[in-house]
Amino acid sequence: MTHALKTVVVLGASRNPERYSNRAVKMLKEQGYHTIPVNPVCDEIEGLKVVSNLTLIEEKVYALSIYLSPKKIKPLIESIISLKPERVIFNPGSESVEIEERLQESGIFYEEACTLVLLSTGQF
Repeated sequence: MTHALKTVVVLGASRNPERYSNRAVKMLKEQGYHTIPVNPVCDEIEGLKVVSNLTLIEEKVYALSIYLSPKKIKPLIESIISLKPERVIFNPGSESVEIEERLQESGIFYEEACTLVLLSTGQF
């Protein structure tokens, strides 16, 4: 099944194949999602062009999968809200009540879940 029309942004994507964010990029790509890894210090992950900043993304975003600590996410709140993703997924360790409240105020759906589990079980 192809999901090429659905864009998924992976915030905190890593080149390291041991990292869950790298596995998410790989699995999203394998399942046919248009996947955009975001990382300020590398230019390619799993054969995909990396975007250094959320503000550089112009396409409509189906999902934003977050793999950063709340401390690193906090300065990005306005960029996340401006991106207007249909949904935000806080992977384990990225949860933040403050950020979740801002998303709720902005009408952006969010969930605390594991992208890899959602993809593996067909719930993504």
